[in-house]
Amino acid sequence: MARRRIAAIGSLAALAALLSGCPIPAPPDSQQLRTDALPNTKVPEQWRAGPSDPGDVVKGWLAQFGDPMLEKLVAEAMAYNTDLRVAAARVEAAEAAARAAGATLLPQVNILAKGGGKMGGDGSGLNVAGLFASWELDLWGRVRSQRYAATAQHEAAVLDLAYARNSIAAMVAKSWFLAREATAQRAIATEMVQSSQGLAGLARDRLRIGKGDEYDVVQADSSVLSYRDAALQADRARGEALRAVEILAGRYPGADVDAGMDLPRPPPIPVGLPSQILERRPDVRAAERRVAAAYYNVAEARAARLPRIALTASVNTVSSELFFMKERDNPVWSVGGNLLFPLFTGGALQAQVDVRTAEQKAAFAEFARVGSRAFGEVENALAASYNLDARDETLAGAIAANERGLGFSRVRLEVGSGDQRAVLQQLLALHGSRASHVHVRAERLIQRVNLHLALGGDYVAAP
Repeated sequence: MARRRIAAIGSLAALAALLSGCPIPAPPDSQQLRTDALPNTKVPEQWRAGPSDPGDVVKGWLAQFGDPMLEKLVAEAMAYNTDLRVAAARVEAAEAAARAAGATLLPQVNILAKGGGKMGGDGSGLNVAGLFASWELDLWGRVRSQRYAATAQHEAAVLDLAYARNSIAAMVAKSWFLAREATAQRAIATEMVQSSQGLAGLARDRLRIGKGDEYDVVQADSSVLSYRDAALQADRARGEALRAVEILAGRYPGADVDAGMDLPRPPPIPVGLPSQILERRPDVRAAERRVAAAYYNVAEARAARLPRIALTASVNTVSSELFFMKERDNPVWSVGGNLLFPLFTGGALQAQVDVRTAEQKAAFAEFARVGSRAFGEVENALAASYNLDARDETLAGAIAANERGLGFSRVRLEVGSGDQRAVLQQLLALHGSRASHVHVRAERLIQRVNLHLALGGDYVAAP
């Protein structure tokens, strides 16, 4: 009795080991992958573009701009943007594919039924009903590898959707700030048109009393037309930026939104450490999951060259109205197994392994590309922010100096010690410095959005 129990226990242990199959080689972990994919990238302790706050990157960067209308447009984009709907559908498809891949690990049960009378059915006169079950023993990990690969692809699709949502929010914000810049530029151009019209009137008055000439009048009229053209260009830029916002939000692109022209100074933000960026950015993590999927695809292709064993069971019954079947038991029960051993396939299975291996190399290189790009985007955004801060202060001083210079040139013209050309040159310098200042202020906001996106921070705070 004891020997029988020991034998039974041993048989169960052997069956359990058989059903569990061979272990599947795991893909490299995150740290190993980064070391192997970026061997020449020495990550520094701090960002190199300039001094920055190394505190943890916070979520909810959209609210830092304090613009309820912008937040409303981003919310509409999350609900109605067509690109996001495509990405969300891809997530659903990937999730369904993962479920389908995992289903093959379970027994498959099917019912077959066929019937017909003497003159019906398929003409055979047989009535058949049966229940058939099969279960592939995943000895070499082919089915498990397939499931793991599909699961990794689903995880990558979810991360792609997260990155797409942040990218769409960033595009809405940047287009919104471009519309504000264009509105401010138009206001400056309109003001310069009025100033140049005043100078043109003054030139005509001086010509009428004999103190001026036709050249001054023509030059003043040309200046008026140039500033009107600048105003028209600003109108076009504003309309294009607003239409871009409306398209992103799923609205009709009618340029009907009032963006205003307020360009606030963005507050400083913590940027974290360079070593953390690859763990936080959704696109980098998605590339990492695709590397894992590629490793599992290679394992699946290799296992496909080995035998497939399946357990089968069935119960069926057969009857006929046309003839009598002697010595037929109904129903009939059967239990057995199937063996499929690919002996010769013309090299197709090895070629499939080579294909999957090449795809694995491509996924590995793609991870390196995305990771390297992440470092570059943060450094570029930081460098641009520091440069724009310095330009903001410089241009503010240039505006003040040009305003004083314009006042002096006007006085000299009125008292007769200066000419029209000096006033126009000073007016042109003032317009240039003011237009550049507005552009720099808008670019600072845009680069701040780029920095948030590059750091991988979510546009909304965690609930």
